[in-house]
Amino acid sequence: MSTAQRPARGGESAAELPGPVLALDDVHVRIGGSHILQGVSLSVAPSGVTALLGRNGVGKTTTLRAVVGLVPRTGSIRLAGDEIGRGRTPWVVRQGVGYVPEDREVFATLTVAENLRLACPDPEPERAALVHELFPELSERSRQRAGTLSGGQQQMVALARALLPPSRLLLIDEPTKGLAPRLVTEVAAALERVAQVTPVLLVEQNLPVVRRLAGDVVVLDAGRVVHTGRADELLADATRTRELLGVGARS
Repeated sequence: MSTAQRPARGGESAAELPGPVLALDDVHVRIGGSHILQGVSLSVAPSGVTALLGRNGVGKTTTLRAVVGLVPRTGSIRLAGDEIGRGRTPWVVRQGVGYVPEDREVFATLTVAENLRLACPDPEPERAALVHELFPELSERSRQRAGTLSGGQQQMVALARALLPPSRLLLIDEPTKGLAPRLVTEVAAALERVAQVTPVLLVEQNLPVVRRLAGDVVVLDAGRVVHTGRADELLADATRTRELLGVGARS
């Protein structure tokens, strides 16, 4: 059960609970004859982190790409109640969906400052201040070419680019993949702060990071949703975690 679907608490009526920031209903994606997403329905809480989990190749990245319009899709995709599932990528981004892809895709030959200007040439002062507060190291390295940064620093650039425009939702794909343990901790700490201001749909294989960040989880298998619920409840059940993800829930 997602945050938006939970029963009201403490006298709060169900009608007063905020709806999901993102809702997918019966979303299908077919690419090159392959039926990758087969009727995915899920919702993302209006605050915090919702983790999208599953074994390799089950459709997690494709789900993010479907939301932002990078793959052909059918079905309904609603952002704060408004249909965005028929829009092209530039329009979806203008509605407030930020996307941080798995391979970060920084412009290696451009400086940090140039990468950020390309993402948002004229950011709102509050957004610029937020990015400076979250990633002070990027200001110190503003004239450094992005290709010479460490993997963790490049991830910070990718996150900052997504945060500079006014975002209602961030889609973040495997932000700690390939990073050294120290950098994983740094990126997780940055994501924790990012999620305090913008809801996040996070694809992540590192379960300790999921445990730290996520309130809700959605698990995919073979292009279908097979589990939704609280992250802490799933990860506390080692047998169920192994059954769904093929790995144990390490602390």
